Amino acid sequence: MSKPATTFSSPSLAARLPRLRWQWDFGATLSEVETRRLLQLLIALLDTTALRQAALKADMSYRAAWGLLRRCEDELGLALVSMQRGRGTRLTALGEALVELDGAARLSLGDVHAAWENRMHSLVAPLLRSEGEARNRLRIFASHDLALADWIEHGRQVPVDIAWRGSEDALAALGRSECDVAGFHAPEAWSAAHLGAWLSRWLTAKLHVCVPVMRRRQGLLVARGNPLQLRSLADVAQRGARMVNRQRGSGTRSLIDQLFAANGIDASGIDGYAREEFTHEAVAAAVASGQADAGFGIEAAAARYDLDFVPLITERYGFAMRHGLAASELGQAFLHRLAGQTFRQRLLSLPGYEPLMLAEPGAWSDFLAK
Repeated sequence: MSKPATTFSSPSLAARLPRLRWQWDFGATLSEVETRRLLQLLIALLDTTALRQAALKADMSYRAAWGLLRRCEDELGLALVSMQRGRGTRLTALGEALVELDGAARLSLGDVHAAWENRMHSLVAPLLRSEGEARNRLRIFASHDLALADWIEHGRQVPVDIAWRGSEDALAALGRSECDVAGFHAPEAWSAAHLGAWLSRWLTAKLHVCVPVMRRRQGLLVARGNPLQLRSLADVAQRGARMVNRQRGSGTRSLIDQLFAANGIDASGIDGYAREEFTHEAVAAAVASGQADAGFGIEAAAARYDLDFVPLITERYGFAMRHGLAASELGQAFLHRLAGQTFRQRLLSLPGYEPLMLAEPGAWSDFLAK
């Protein structure tokens, strides 16, 4: 739902009401979100034979789409797609049957669910309406960050509700108007064109603006003394080190995969590559407890758990939001707090951070400006 140009408003009551829906279950290895994306991917493949294009329509990367198809086919024991040179990716008879069945089921069950949804809405709507009238806080989906987490937890009167999501998931949620602000990070080595192409997967330049807030260092988190002498992710693979990974959809996971790809390494064979954690602290804790030899995260997490840190990438962390919100009273209050001394001093007190001079939210190309 679009927001007014100069004022902040909550999502409509109708958009917030719960709904009943038809849900597939392809086995224990696929989550509800992955199942939903799988159906979206299969439906997209009715219109295109390019898996990469279909993956974008289903809000996932090519690699994630390929892995999702393989895992589902392993569960079913049958192929959902066929891939042929010169013909691209096409649905098999089973894939087409699932899409047809899904469409028919949704139409049929929609009528069955309607009466129960109406009853549920009559009970829930008054409660949501009362809560919405009192609500005056920003909803932020953001990639996990220690400085931001500390500021929100211990800061006074920070007018936000935050949920930790990966950068890509947060940006996708903003594009769908499921949150007000998305917190994300990107390597400073990226060009403005690269950043713009990445952001445009979820956002629209005419509708959304960005503001960089801080610079931080990411790299390897290893035990004190770096006993395996790991200096890169390539060393992790070559020396058989046990790894702890970040979750798919996070900006840090994207960095990890890019570094492996740049070194020509098939990361799937690395011990621990499939083990995923959702925060920098969880990665650091796994290394500190001896469950892993190395993880990838921010320098402040290494310091917090008395680990050694091998810097690999400098990046910028900031926020994306709609033009209208940035100009609103609530949006300006949030930006004013970010520019204040309390948050800047918190950044300066943590290793690996540097506050940036906070400007007004602007064009995406300004996000990486020196």
